[in-house]
Amino acid sequence: MRSLISIGLAASVIGPSAAIAEVVASTTSTFEIKQSVTIDKPDTLVWETLRSPQKWWGNAHTYSGDRANLYLDMQATGCLCEKLPGRGSVEHAHVVYVQPQRLLRLRGALGPLHPEAVVGTLTITLDGEGENATHVLLTYLVSGYIKDGADSMAPGVDEMLAAQLVNLKTAAESVAAPTLPE
Repeated sequence: MRSLISIGLAASVIGPSAAIAEVVASTTSTFEIKQSVTIDKPDTLVWETLRSPQKWWGNAHTYSGDRANLYLDMQATGCLCEKLPGRGSVEHAHVVYVQPQRLLRLRGALGPLHPEAVVGTLTITLDGEGENATHVLLTYLVSGYIKDGADSMAPGVDEMLAAQLVNLKTAAESVAAPTLPE
């Protein structure tokens, strides 16, 4: 089953054919999502933006309603976590692989998958395109038991991740390049 549900969302926000989002495959117990976008900034700047989810992750896709509560510890065994009111916290995913400016891999059941019995692997790969552009490829593989079926959840997860990729692009492209002294 293939779905291009998020292309319209991404294209309406960042321009035509700027992002490609797709549910590559889905069954009742698995799905695979692939998305890509080119960000008009060098990979060093895109990586630094990626490291700060509180600058680009959508408020609507947090438990606290405020992305300022997110943090990402960029080392193996670190996490994409969120502080909650009353000294609570939630782990969205844990870091399993970091290759600076190239690859970030996390394991976790994002959003509505959190209470399900699933394993999700989110891989974000950066590939420099010249000096001032970076191709970002996001893949999310999910497998396990989902009460209502993975195939029914895949389009919504695809849409949510497309929004985060658009947010990453917007945040990275809004950062001014450092000026060098003459």
